[in-house]
Amino acid sequence: MRNLILTIPENLDLNEREAKRFLAAKLFEAGKLSLGQAAELAELSKVAFAEILADYNVSLFNYPASDIIKDAAQF
Repeated sequence: MRNLILTIPENLDLNEREAKRFLAAKLFEAGKLSLGQAAELAELSKVAFAEILADYNVSLFNYPASDIIKDAAQF
């Protein structure tokens, strides 16, 4: 992994651990990272990362509704 330096406002009560978890969850949600990659970024096991996704309103099942409708139409 490469390093990235972020500057955030002082009044934002966000520590490094929380920032990593938030970013990992949102990148997983966007399909930019796999579950394993996101868990690694968040410094958690896959199971632990999957358990915190709901804290960030991210579903473990990253499958677009449009694809579900297409799949259902085939039956």
